[in-house]
Amino acid sequence: MGIIWTVVLGLVIGVIAKFLHPGKENMGFFMTILLGIAGSFLAGIIGQFLGWYRAGEGAGFIASVVVAIVLLAVYGRLRQGNDS
Repeated sequence: MGIIWTVVLGLVIGVIAKFLHPGKENMGFFMTILLGIAGSFLAGIIGQFLGWYRAGEGAGFIASVVVAIVLLAVYGRLRQGNDS
């Protein structure tokens, strides 16, 4: 059940990040899920480093979305650099 919950939250976080980030990203369903999962994972690591979360504690929803938006911006820059 934990894997299903991770995928669902990853999808929700990825969709919200794509909605809030300006521009069009050509990301499919699975990439959107991976974006959300990576955002949540990195938000947890950053939060633990800054003392916001304890070890084993998941990141907050807003922090996950913010980090997913940052990842989306980095992804857009990398794709833009490869297209030229």
